[in-house]
Amino acid sequence: LAILVLAISNCKENDNKKSIDRESKSKNVKEMDKIEIGCYSFNDGKNLINFEITEIKNQVKGVLTYQFYEKDTNKGIFTGTFSDDTLFGSYTFTSEGVESTREEAFKLKESTLFMGYGEKDEETGTIFKDKNLLKYVYKMPIKKGYCKK
Repeated sequence: LAILVLAISNCKENDNKKSIDRESKSKNVKEMDKIEIGCYSFNDGKNLINFEITEIKNQVKGVLTYQFYEKDTNKGIFTGTFSDDTLFGSYTFTSEGVESTREEAFKLKESTLFMGYGEKDEETGTIFKDKNLLKYVYKMPIKKGYCKK
């Protein structure tokens, strides 16, 4: 009977250790996927994205620039919130002298941002209709480093 009690308590101890190990691994993964102040960029010679994050307090703020091949350059201010692994916010930019605002989304994975896209609402055409249905552009990784020109 004593051997049985010891065996059961040993199993519970091992389960607790495994649970703590899983928890600490989970925390390490989350700590790796934190948005940081600095520049995130992508440049393939034709397309350029620079996202210089300047503040992370209650909101994430920064300067976002898109220069896509054969398209007008967009440059403006991004203000948003980061939750779990996704950054959602408002991007107010100027293109051809006209100021516009639209919602933007980015998924963060291993210090790299991936631009989100999806159907916009019918009323304004500037806000995502359903954030849960967004897709992300993995072929244009916006990597943490320095702003490219």
